[in-house]
Amino acid sequence: MRPKPHAAFRQRVRDWAEKLGVRPERVQIQRMTHKWASCSPAGRLSFSSSLVREEVAFQEVVIVHELLHLRVPNHGRLFKSLMSAYLPEWQGIGGQRIARFCRFSDNGAGVSAGRS
Repeated sequence: MRPKPHAAFRQRVRDWAEKLGVRPERVQIQRMTHKWASCSPAGRLSFSSSLVREEVAFQEVVIVHELLHLRVPNHGRLFKSLMSAYLPEWQGIGGQRIARFCRFSDNGAGVSAGRS
């Protein structure tokens, strides 16, 4: 029997968190209408329930993107280098789809990967 989509998605988040050496405070899947995911300054990750229905490769780009924000709070060179180190094809898979809508607030409001 195949795992339910949310369970499989949560397992992917756990697996990537371990690979990246990060520990999110909380991971939730919820209805989000304007973005794929977000990461709060407190380390809480929220993922769109719509993301669970996307291709696994795209899910992983979003998962790694958000988990890396636990290490790097912006989208600068270091962030992009880490994305490329862990997912060399990230821009072709969906990075540009995400990058067009990424927002980073210097006032600590957190980061998000927007939807196209």
